[in-house]
Amino acid sequence: MSDAPREIDNLIELMAKLPGLGPRSARRAVLHLIRKRALLLTPLADAMHEVAASARECITCGNIGTTAVCDICTSDKRANGELCVVEDVADLWAMERAQVFKGKYHVLGGTLSALDGLGPEELRIPKLVARVAEEGVTEVILALNATVDGQTTAHYIAEELEGRCSVTTLAQGVPIGGELDYLDDGTITAALRARKSV
Repeated sequence: MSDAPREIDNLIELMAKLPGLGPRSARRAVLHLIRKRALLLTPLADAMHEVAASARECITCGNIGTTAVCDICTSDKRANGELCVVEDVADLWAMERAQVFKGKYHVLGGTLSALDGLGPEELRIPKLVARVAEEGVTEVILALNATVDGQTTAHYIAEELEGRCSVTTLAQGVPIGGELDYLDDGTITAALRARKSV
């Protein structure tokens, strides 16, 4: 609790719940917003109100948009039989920024985790299996994080889709511009195993 009025303290507490912001960072952000009220605070409050009223999850893929079915799912140009599976919406948006994938997506909403009580039903895996059959999907690309839970989830999905379509995964290894001396052992191992002819 600070010496600030209750309303401002409440805003600081809410801001501190955002990823990457602790109480001190939230306090600085709120003070900055108040100082720049006309330029930042009022437009931010209006934008947040608008997003709170209009944002929704796509009923097909799980993307976030303002319509029941997102633009990616309704695009005829994306009906190519490829479905990219990602853990969350941030991963989908990262793939879209690269502008190289021209298929559709499926957002799981996390990875399998017994500790967190996340099983296939909570992760929209049954919906994925249904989409593969309904949409004539020929390839599922697993773009999951290279963590233990991500790899466990990828293995589970591959088993569920066996015989239904081709299942591939993103290559793993040395990033472009990466130096071997700065990489961890797991990345070097994955890169060595995924080597290719020059």
